[in-house]
Amino acid sequence: MEGLLSIFGIIIVFGIIIVLSGLRVVDQNERAVILTLGKYTGTRQPGLTWIFSLLSIQRMFKIDIRIKVADVPDQEAITRDNVSVKINAVIYYRVADAAKAKLEVENYNQAISQLAQTTMRNTSGEVTLDELLANREKISGRIKEIVDKSSESWGIQISDVELKDITLPEGMKRTIAKQAEAEREKRAVIINSEGEVIASENLSKAAETLSKVPGALHLRTLQSINDISSDQSNTVVFMIPTEVLRAFDGWGKK
Repeated sequence: MEGLLSIFGIIIVFGIIIVLSGLRVVDQNERAVILTLGKYTGTRQPGLTWIFSLLSIQRMFKIDIRIKVADVPDQEAITRDNVSVKINAVIYYRVADAAKAKLEVENYNQAISQLAQTTMRNTSGEVTLDELLANREKISGRIKEIVDKSSESWGIQISDVELKDITLPEGMKRTIAKQAEAEREKRAVIINSEGEVIASENLSKAAETLSKVPGALHLRTLQSINDISSDQSNTVVFMIPTEVLRAFDGWGKK
């Protein structure tokens, strides 16, 4: 009888050890992929769970489902108009299906980075340099769409892709700077010409008004003389009409 009790006690202790050794905790930001004898048998949700860990009959793999941020390193790309540029980006993604992320790809972090690099180079080659510089959001959306579609089979969901820097060759930078300077000069000439046209129109209207009102021109002359007389450093030169000079010439001969 005592022998049976001893065996029963050993079995109980052994059972307790098995139960305790199989207890696992899955955090809120995780999902647990369960393999039984090497075969996928389910995904466990957050909380306390148990697996038959003896002899590795069951194994549990925790997958973090939080959004991850990956820097895509500088990539050499050639635009559609044959300009060589360096571009880099940042990609935001999360695990949408823990089982696929574990079973369908060996290292989904590295796979996403490599896929993003290739897609970024290919997408940049489909547009011109001007389009690349002016439509970053559109091109980022295009990269996101391609990477998201390709990584769907891995259980990965792409949240966002943003192009960070676009580095141009030094020669191209100087060319763009010269182009911008020429554009500014062109705009300045246009504005100056428009100002001169408006000024000439106003002068024409003023001359027309002064010519229609008797004595208006003399009053304007007197006003100008009064304005400039306040500054003693000014030298005023009066233009006398030739008709007045002829009148004085005739008076002297008499």
